[in-house]
Amino acid sequence: IISCLDRDSSHRSHQREKNGYREMRKKLHKRGTDVSLVVRSSLELTIYCSFTKAIFFFGQKLNLMQHLKENIEHFSIFHLCNQLTSPRMAVRKRSILALGHLVPCCSLLLFSQLTEHLLTELAKNPPTSVTRTYIQCLATVSWQGGHRVGEHLEKLIPLVVKFTSTEDDELREFCFQAFEAFIRRCPKEMAPHVATVTQLCLKFMTFDPNYNYDDGEEDGDDRMDVEEGFEESDDEYSDDDDMSWKVRRSAVKCLEALISTRRDLLLSYSICPALLARFKEREENVRADVFAAFSTLLRQTRVGSTFQNVRNPPTPNRRNPLYLCVQVPVIVKVLHRQLKERSFKSRQGCFCLLTELVHTAPGALEQHIPALIPGIIFSLTDKSTSSTMRIDALSFFNVLLLSHPPQTFQPHMQVLLPAVLACVEDSFYKITSEALLVTQQLIKLMRPQEPTAVSAAFDPKPYVKEVFSVTLKRLKAADIDQEVKERAISCMGHLVCHLGDHLESELQGVLAIFLERLKNEITRLTAVRTITLISASPLKVDLSPILPEALSLLGSFLRKNQRALKLATLACLTAIVTHHSASIKPAALEPVLNEISPLVDESDMHVSQVSITLLTCMAKACPSSLAKICSSVLPGVFRLIHSPLLQGGALAAILDFLQALVLSKATNLMSLSSSQLLKSLVEPFQSSKSPAGSSVLHRQSYHSVARCVAALSSASPEDAPGTVKDSGSPESDRVLALLCLGEVGRSSSLGRSKELQGVILEAFSSTSEEIKTAASCALGGMAVSSLNEYLPFILKEVSAQPRKQYLLLHSLKEVISACSASSLSPHLESIWTLLFQHCECQEEGTRNLVAECLGKLTLANPAQLLPRLRQQLKTGSPLARSTVVTAVKFTIVDHPAPIDSLLKDCIGDFLKTLQDDDIDVRRVALVMFNSAAHNKPALIRGLLGTVLPQLYKETRIRKDLVREVEMGPFKHSVDDGLDVRKAAFECMYTLLESCLEGLDVLQFLDHVEEGLKDHYDIRMLTFLMLARLASLSPAAVLQRLDRLVETLKATCTAKVKAGSVKQEFEKQDELRRSAMRAVAALLAVPEVERSPSMADFANQIRSNADMASIYQSVQGVEGGGVGPSESMDKS
Repeated sequence: IISCLDRDSSHRSHQREKNGYREMRKKLHKRGTDVSLVVRSSLELTIYCSFTKAIFFFGQKLNLMQHLKENIEHFSIFHLCNQLTSPRMAVRKRSILALGHLVPCCSLLLFSQLTEHLLTELAKNPPTSVTRTYIQCLATVSWQGGHRVGEHLEKLIPLVVKFTSTEDDELREFCFQAFEAFIRRCPKEMAPHVATVTQLCLKFMTFDPNYNYDDGEEDGDDRMDVEEGFEESDDEYSDDDDMSWKVRRSAVKCLEALISTRRDLLLSYSICPALLARFKEREENVRADVFAAFSTLLRQTRVGSTFQNVRNPPTPNRRNPLYLCVQVPVIVKVLHRQLKERSFKSRQGCFCLLTELVHTAPGALEQHIPALIPGIIFSLTDKSTSSTMRIDALSFFNVLLLSHPPQTFQPHMQVLLPAVLACVEDSFYKITSEALLVTQQLIKLMRPQEPTAVSAAFDPKPYVKEVFSVTLKRLKAADIDQEVKERAISCMGHLVCHLGDHLESELQGVLAIFLERLKNEITRLTAVRTITLISASPLKVDLSPILPEALSLLGSFLRKNQRALKLATLACLTAIVTHHSASIKPAALEPVLNEISPLVDESDMHVSQVSITLLTCMAKACPSSLAKICSSVLPGVFRLIHSPLLQGGALAAILDFLQALVLSKATNLMSLSSSQLLKSLVEPFQSSKSPAGSSVLHRQSYHSVARCVAALSSASPEDAPGTVKDSGSPESDRVLALLCLGEVGRSSSLGRSKELQGVILEAFSSTSEEIKTAASCALGGMAVSSLNEYLPFILKEVSAQPRKQYLLLHSLKEVISACSASSLSPHLESIWTLLFQHCECQEEGTRNLVAECLGKLTLANPAQLLPRLRQQLKTGSPLARSTVVTAVKFTIVDHPAPIDSLLKDCIGDFLKTLQDDDIDVRRVALVMFNSAAHNKPALIRGLLGTVLPQLYKETRIRKDLVREVEMGPFKHSVDDGLDVRKAAFECMYTLLESCLEGLDVLQFLDHVEEGLKDHYDIRMLTFLMLARLASLSPAAVLQRLDRLVETLKATCTAKVKAGSVKQEFEKQDELRRSAMRAVAALLAVPEVERSPSMADFANQIRSNADMASIYQSVQGVEGGGVGPSESMDKS
């Protein structure tokens, strides 16, 4: 039997597994003829236990559940349950174990019968020993059965609560284990009983009837005397007889489960003080669990404290770190004694707890560092301390150094440094590695690069040589672990960067070692980063002895395939060129310039951006390199400018580079002028004379070239008129000329010219949409630097030219977006009045532009304009309300802004439009809510209780919004509520990312289930939500797994009707792939294999070639991505 269970099924044939099954069944049937004989033998019960294990292990593969259904029911109900009252404890335990293995794969009916049997027996008030067994069985069944026990909790909880009052420590322990299982597996169903269970936990976590925690025993020596007194007495009570610690431990574990699953308990002021009071726990194992529970409390507090998006600080409450700051003195007072104890487990728990505290409330320990340092030193220097203990102490110390100011530790440097350096010399590589990391932080604290008045007064000189000698020993060693090598290089690099002026003659030897490490393939990446650090040091460390060879090596690194090495090398070269250009000979840069040209390519925009930044530094600091740059690199830069992918940081880097070329003193020597650069920029557009040729260049290329033209024009104003004078007949030339006009107008005033105004208005009448859009951008751009000349013209034309209103509003939007609040201030009223005159326009596109203008204008003066915007909600028509709500969306930007505090006070009024009678108003309100949840979730967290019911209401299909349209002989259904539902589900998806702690996940899943049966677009979105929920809240997903699997199965097995159009087949294929991604996410959830329906579906996927191929392709896409170190920044 054991060999059969231990067999690796991936290396054995199915036939041998079946044979093992047959042998076990034969033996069971033979022994089962006389039940009394079976139960008398623990060996036979072991066979029963092994049989249930085998059912669980092989049942899915051999599909024996139906074949053995009757046997399983008989076996579990009439045999195993009867053994729970056996006089032999071993028989009871094995019976519980067997039932635990049986529960995951049994039917719902069988599970209900088992639970009802336990309920019935417990209601009979059996003897205490039997009650213990039933409660322990109940806990095991709950752990294994998961959410299925939820429907029985209303009957179970009162019984278990009643038995906690029984004077039996083991029974109480099992009761709290059962509570923990209920809480972990059925958090929603436990909600009505949370208060009761919490009170029981708080009561029994202090249950220690045989010990008196008086004030005198807080001293460690007194406590030791008490313990020794107990040991000397043989006849009196012994700690070995005391089982109350098990009650306390199980109560603490149950409380930890409550904290981790019910974040609302953080509002309870009783939990934190109660756990703090138990830090004095005398039993080591219980004390470790208390520390773990408090660490969980800190983690939960940190998860809910996301206030970075709103300017106004949070008020102190139980769910943010400000409240913890009040508790810090109490925490430190208790823990600093624990840190000096001999108990390794207690000290480890202290360090873990303190680390969580620092992560939750950075800087909170600043006033208590003197109290903590002796405990840290003790753990680092005590000879009996284990390696794990030292690593934990060093890890905490590193976190402490990172989160507190330098002046906090500088007075203690004389005590701290020797202990850390002793760890650097430790023989265990993990301790050495962690100690080098701490040493690096201490070096940075000795002389911060941005010192305050207090930290600058510290003299690091007495410590430099000691740190240098210890670090140098590790730096020179060749036979050490890779991690130690890298951290020794980094530590020495920080020493040179911060304290290099104290090293004198030793410096050259260290630089030579760095050069050797640069030649080593294993350490070169760390060496490159270290040289970057030293190059940028304010100490101006002399690198001339190694620069020529280092530059040659760095140039060769640019050919390597390792992307991280390329980026680090480019950053290093930029630092060297910026800070040490005087020491670089022109010939030394040749190897670098030869390798840069291939890097300037659209295939990797981030590498291109960093490469062009390096070229800009070379153009400014090393003018002698310009000839090489222009001949080898410039053509690649122009190709990148004309790429449709160019935007963001890469485009900004190119603008700086072009301006640096024009402004360089050596430009005239090379006969390279701004006009020549302009000619190269616009050449591709002028060569595209035919309509076919004009489609070669993407629309984005026009904007990129226009930005470059404006940059060159600002650097060389005398060439500006020539760039915009010619607006020839080809469309591409006219579009480019107009865009250039707008970009140049943004940076320099073009003055008021009737000729220019006439050109713009003429372009508005063009038949080409591209020319009209470019003219709109040009007018807005020109108005930015000539506001008084052009803004009145725009406002006048908006009213006078109804047919050109959209284009003129687009120009106005450009002006509002680009101008500062002070420059717009004189024109606020005229703009505001004009916009509200057009907020009820029938064209949705025009209304959206008006809304965007209103929103951006409100940002210029929120105190004055936001209340007026709110007032319009009460007076306007549905069209006006939708415009106002859309305007609010544009006030919610993705960075901190002065409007945030004002908006938080009134956003609830705008969200009331979710109840508006007009469907379009509700839709834009949902879009606005989605924007707030995405960009500034703190604005709406407090309103979720009132908003979520309205949001969920909009996810339902309303039959009164579905109408039939006749299309010839056919009838077609049109759902007017589809857009609103899509907006609602998009909000739900955003809330998963930003406000998960404010959601009732099971209620959320109810609406996700409905979305899985909705329209194609909504189903695609809900599949994504389901996959996300599988990782964010797996316990809740497991509770609904059976219902979810049915919907997923229906999607994956659905067939498109014969004769359908190609698009229907493509849609169905996409649905199946999305559903399969959700299935893959569900299969990754721990314990998902306990669900029979999910196991059956997984078997169906494996046995169906079509579904198996889709599943494999989905897995391949998810698993074949680029790793974190190789990921591309496409910003």
